[in-house]
Amino acid sequence: MMDVPHDRQQLGAYVTGLVNQKLLLQNEYLAAENRILRAHLPACMRLSDPQRSTLAEIGKRLGRSALQQVACIAKPDTILAWYR
Repeated sequence: MMDVPHDRQQLGAYVTGLVNQKLLLQNEYLAAENRILRAHLPACMRLSDPQRSTLAEIGKRLGRSALQQVACIAKPDTILAWYR
C-alpha cells in the first residue's frame, strides 16, 4: 500500500503541472494575438495617464527582464519610469 501523503503530493504535482501548461498555452496564444493586432496599429500611440499607470504597475511586478520580452508599446525603461 502506498503512503497517503506521498499520493497527495504526486496528485498535487500533477494538477499543478496541468495548470502551468494551460497558463503557458494561454500566454503563448495572447502573445501571438497581440503581435497580429499590433501589426494593424499606427506606429505611434498616445496613452492616457490611467493606461500608463496600469502598464507601469504590471510592468513593475513583472520585472525588467520579463518586461523586455513582452513590452512593445514602450521601452521597458520607459514603462518602469512611469511607475516612479
